[in-house]
Amino acid sequence: MQFRYLGNSGFKISEITYGNWLTHGSQIENDTAAACVRAALDAGITTFDTADVYANTAAETVLGETLKGERRQSLEIFTKVFGPTGPKGHNDVGLSRKHILESIDGSLSRLQTDYVDLYQAHRFDFFTPLEETMRAFADIVRQGKALYIGVSEWTADQLRAGHALAKDLGFQLISNQPEYSALWRVIEAEVVPTSKELGISQIVWSPVAQGVLSGKYKPGAPLPEGSRATDEKGGAGAVKRWLTDDVLTRVQQLTPIAQELGLTPAQLAVAWVLQNDNVATAIIGASRPEQVVENVKASGVTIPAELLGRIDEVLGGAVERDASHTATRSPQHREA
Repeated sequence: MQFRYLGNSGFKISEITYGNWLTHGSQIENDTAAACVRAALDAGITTFDTADVYANTAAETVLGETLKGERRQSLEIFTKVFGPTGPKGHNDVGLSRKHILESIDGSLSRLQTDYVDLYQAHRFDFFTPLEETMRAFADIVRQGKALYIGVSEWTADQLRAGHALAKDLGFQLISNQPEYSALWRVIEAEVVPTSKELGISQIVWSPVAQGVLSGKYKPGAPLPEGSRATDEKGGAGAVKRWLTDDVLTRVQQLTPIAQELGLTPAQLAVAWVLQNDNVATAIIGASRPEQVVENVKASGVTIPAELLGRIDEVLGGAVERDASHTATRSPQHREA
C-alpha cells in the first residue's frame, strides 16, 4: 500500500480508502461488513470513509464497532455532515451551526472514537451563511473533535470561498470529495486547477463508475444477477446512465489494456484515477472481502502515457467532461 499527503498538510493517508456507502447497515449483513473491513486492514488500508447519512447513521455504527480494538493512531477515519438524519426534522439537515455541532457528537459516539481525522461538508449549503458553517468547523477543530476539515462535491468558486474563510479562522480546508472516473471527468476543467492552487486534494468516489468500468456489464446482455444495476434500493439509478451499448462496448475494449499491465479492468479503473496528482486517494466499496483484496492491487501502479492515451481514444465521446455538473450536486432545496 502506498500513502499520499492530503492537501497542503503533513497528514498522510492510504491511496486506497475503504468506504461504506450503500453497503454497511443496508445492503450486506454486519458480519460480511466486518469481514470486508478486516480484509481492508489486512491489505494495508488505513483510511476509512463514511457519513452520518449512510443508512441513516447505521453505517457509522457498523464501522465503529468493527474498528473497535484497532490502534486508533494507526487509522484515519473520515465522516461527513449535511444530509438529513434521525427523524429528519427542520434542523436535521444542512450546515448550520446547530446541525454541525450536534452531528459531530453523534458521529463520534457511533464511531466509538474521541475524534475523526477528517470531517467533511457532504454538500454545499445554499441556505446557511458560509461564515457560520466555517466557524462551526473551526470550533470543532479547536475542541479536538476533528483534526482536519474537508468538503464534498463543491464547485471551484465554493472551494475558493471556503478556503479563504478557513484561513481567516485559523484552520485548513484540505480536501474535496467528488465523483471521478475515466468516464466522469467533470472536475478536471475547474475544480482540479483551483484545488492545486489552494492546496486541496481530491478524495474521489466511484472510480469504477458504479462498477461499469469492471466490464461486468456486457452490451446487449442481461444485467448480472445481484449487481448494483438490479438493486433499485442500492444505487441502480446511478448506474443506468452508463448502461448504453455504446458505453459498454467501449468499456469492453479496455480489457486488453488492463491485461498489458497485468490488471483486471476494475484495477485499471482505480489505478487510472490515481494517475492524477491532485488525487490523494480513491474510495473503494465492497460487498465481499474478495473485492477489497482485488482492488487494492491498483495501489502503486503507474500507467504509461501511451496507455493513458489509448484509454482516452477507446472511451472517446462516452466521457462526461461538463464542469457544470458539479454545481448540480448540492441541493437547491431543503431535504428535510
